[in-house]
Amino acid sequence: MSVEYIGFSEINGAFVAMEGVSGHFFDEIAEISLPGGQKKLGKIVEIQGDKAIIQVFDGTEDFDLNSAVTKLTGHPMRIKLSEEILGRVFDGLGRPIDGLGEIYGDSVRNINGAAINPVARVYPRNLIQTGISTIDGCATLIRGQKLPIFSGNGLPHDQLAAQIVRQASLGAGSAENFAIVFAAMGVKYDVADFFRRSFEESGALSRVVMFLNLANDPVAERVITPRAALTAAEYLAFEKDMHILVLLTDMTAYAEALRELSSVKGEIPSRKGYPGYLYSELASLYERAGILRGAKGSVTQIPILTMPNDDITHPIPDLTAYITEGQIVLDRRLHQQNIYPPINILPSLSRLMKDGIGEGYTRADHPDLSNQLYSSYARVGEVRALAAVIGEDELSDLDKQYMRFGAAFESLYVNQSRLDDRPVAETLRLGWELLGLLPQKELDRVSAAYLEQYYQPRTRSDR
Repeated sequence: MSVEYIGFSEINGAFVAMEGVSGHFFDEIAEISLPGGQKKLGKIVEIQGDKAIIQVFDGTEDFDLNSAVTKLTGHPMRIKLSEEILGRVFDGLGRPIDGLGEIYGDSVRNINGAAINPVARVYPRNLIQTGISTIDGCATLIRGQKLPIFSGNGLPHDQLAAQIVRQASLGAGSAENFAIVFAAMGVKYDVADFFRRSFEESGALSRVVMFLNLANDPVAERVITPRAALTAAEYLAFEKDMHILVLLTDMTAYAEALRELSSVKGEIPSRKGYPGYLYSELASLYERAGILRGAKGSVTQIPILTMPNDDITHPIPDLTAYITEGQIVLDRRLHQQNIYPPINILPSLSRLMKDGIGEGYTRADHPDLSNQLYSSYARVGEVRALAAVIGEDELSDLDKQYMRFGAAFESLYVNQSRLDDRPVAETLRLGWELLGLLPQKELDRVSAAYLEQYYQPRTRSDR
């Protein structure tokens, strides 16, 4: 039941307080009408006896204490959903901003969805192909997984996100329905425009649902955006039997918004000033990825976050790593060498990769090949450190082979064009080609049968 109240007892930043309120609940949506006819949305974030604190999404700059009329709607934040949302662009609250009109939904859903019950989960299998060798070959994304990308300021995570959206698929020959939900939080206008143009020009927009919260949009809206996006993803996955990949960028902007709102509310801060409930807030988003028992669809997540000062121990990446199943790490050294995407495979991993690759999924030799590439590239790091001390000319012949392997691995395997969509078979072929730069006796992570079938020794002149 909706009830109307006139005036406020207090206005503080994005928050207003009303007294004499009863029978209402946390997260209930408020519709605030101003004297000039303008309407704004908010939600109840705290109730103290007969006093309700409302967080206003669009700011309170033009409010006064006496004239606004607040209608408490009796329901939480909801969005309209139907298959018509594919190809559409929404703001952070789920309102269309592409000029194509309202959504006439066959479902209206509360955006505050719950994490998937572990008992109802199905173990994730089968890969989602991104066309990017370092991901598909060494940190494979599995349906139903949550695999974040750890980046830094100035690194090309936006370009990487756009490439994943353009290229992601369930693999060659799959007849299952696949779509992408893309949510951007706190992005500049030119970045939002880049995403829209990239998806439109590639033809990917027809299978994408976009939610855009710009840097000049209200901070309060920023904490709503990922929940609206995940609600749309769950609807398409579990009601329309689609496999959905969700990209959330930038989770650092989301966490900063939480910190700002927490500070205004006067809450006691925790590490780096973030609220003590940052972990549970992140978990409430990440744990909405997965596969439900009996459902034909799935929700897979790629949250993207920028690490302040490239610090992987910062609370945001630190807590994210606890909740998710691995990470993909962008490396500033590789970026400075003009290598794209600058993914460092050594700190990157996918904990569910082993169960979605190999015979029956990609190719039988894939696990052994991936392990060997990791091992050999780790040895490259040791040899480079030695060369920095004694000089490259003083290295042994074997160490020089590892140096050549490392340079070739970065320039041929890691480095690829922003338009290069590599099939998994091509990624595996390239991996074996690079291992041919090393002596066979050094390949101790690969079975003899695979060595006999795929290994071919190579020299620098073979390229």
